[in-house]
Formats: sequence, structure tokens, C-alpha cells
Amino acid sequence: MLSRVRPYWVHAYLLTYTPLLLVADSRIAAVWQQWALGVLTFLVLYLCTLKAPKEQRMQIWLCVGVATGFEIFGSLIWGLYRYRLHNLPLFVPPGHGLVYLFGLLAMTTPVVKEHGKRVAHVVLALAAAWAVAGITVLPVLTGRFDLQGALCLPVFAWFVLRSPRWALFAAIFIATGELEIFGTSLGNWYWLPVAPWTHIPSGNPPSVIAGGYCVIDASVLLVMRAYPGLKTIIARTTRTSTPSSGPISELRLDSRSNSGELVSPASTNAI
Repeated sequence: MLSRVRPYWVHAYLLTYTPLLLVADSRIAAVWQQWALGVLTFLVLYLCTLKAPKEQRMQIWLCVGVATGFEIFGSLIWGLYRYRLHNLPLFVPPGHGLVYLFGLLAMTTPVVKEHGKRVAHVVLALAAAWAVAGITVLPVLTGRFDLQGALCLPVFAWFVLRSPRWALFAAIFIATGELEIFGTSLGNWYWLPVAPWTHIPSGNPPSVIAGGYCVIDASVLLVMRAYPGLKTIIARTTRTSTPSSGPISELRLDSRSNSGELVSPASTNAI
């Protein structure tokens, strides 16, 4: 029994740490206390990255930097959502790193290897159900028409159905779904009813905002591809590229290298 759940212990830990962190943040009043939570979360991220392959650690820490830029724009400049203390909490950047780590580790889990893209289809069905509910049933209960979440669904669907790293993005939906539900319910942040500039109505949270997280995480790979020295890291990172009906495809020798390194067929496509 323990052997079957052992591959998921980091995922279970992260899904437990996130709500506890948000509960703690919802009960503090001073910024320095929030900084302490940020330092703690950076430490948690550092320790958790030790479970990731060395080639993936660069991606995780790069994600922290890229996500910080998106957060500054989305919250402080555009104003799509606002944090409780009207700042950018220090725990948010490493929180993005934890979400990215959650997705990376999901790519090699037994459930992904055994069931292939059927896992992605189940996750996509859940996302679609939430998106439809956000513009039909939930407005009656919440008073919010979640068009913004529904518009994120095609973006998320593209990443899940077309990307060789679909398992990463499918897992991101699970991690961000928990994160957003707890964060908005506890009042750590809230999404404006109508988005500035675009005037698109939004739920709190938007249903498939995981599509936005997918864009952030895909941007990490685009940044890495822009620098020749980082392309090697992308090539060495194991990717999940599975047929819709079967387990992970066999690894082959990369003809582009004389090193004899084993890479997956998906390594020719970074996103």
C-alpha cells in the first residue's frame, strides 16, 4: 500500500501546505508577518526541489522570476485581482514555483504512465464542467457571471490536448483549483467582478484560470529557449508524450547529440 502512494507524497504535501499557508496569511495583520510566511515558503520550495531532477530545478526557479513579473502586471498594474494587504505577498512567487513543481513531478507519476492521456481528458472534462457552471448555475448562487473563466478554457484545452507536456498542465489545474478556491474563500485575494480595460465579467475565482497559469509556465520554456545555454537543460528534461490510449512512449536516442543520452520523442517540442 505504501509503495503505491509513495510517488505522490510530495503532491500530497503541497496540497496540504497550500491551505495551511493561506489560513495563516488570512489571520495576520502585519506585513512583516507576511514576509515570514514568504521566507518559509521559499524554504519549502527549496527543500521540495531537492526531489526534482537537477535539470528541472532551473525551470522551477526561473518560473518564480517569470511569475513575479506576471503577478506585478496582473495585480498591481492591470488590477484583475487584489491581495488582502494591497501588495504582492512574498509567499506568492515561491507559491508559483510550488505549482510548477507539482506539475513537473506529475509527469512521471504511475497514474500518468499507466493511463496516458485519459488522465488529461478527465481533467479537461472537469475544467469544462466548471466553466459551463460559471456561466449557467453559479451566477445564481454567487451573483457573478464568469465569462473570464470560460474564455480561459480554450487556452487550457490547447495546452492539455496539444502539448507534449500535457501532464504538467493537467496537474496545474488541480493545484491552482485548490489554490484559488482557498485563497478567495479565505479572503487572501479577490478577483474584481469586471476586469479593468477589457470589461469582461469574472468569477471569484475564474473557473479555468489554470489557463492563465499555463501561459506563465509555458513562458518559462520560451525564456529558456531564448538562451542557447539553457536549451540543453530543456533537452535533458524528461517529458511526457503519450498516445491517448496508452502508457508513456518508449525513449529513443537523440540523433542530435553524440552523447548517447536518452530523451523522449517530445523533447523536440519544448511546450
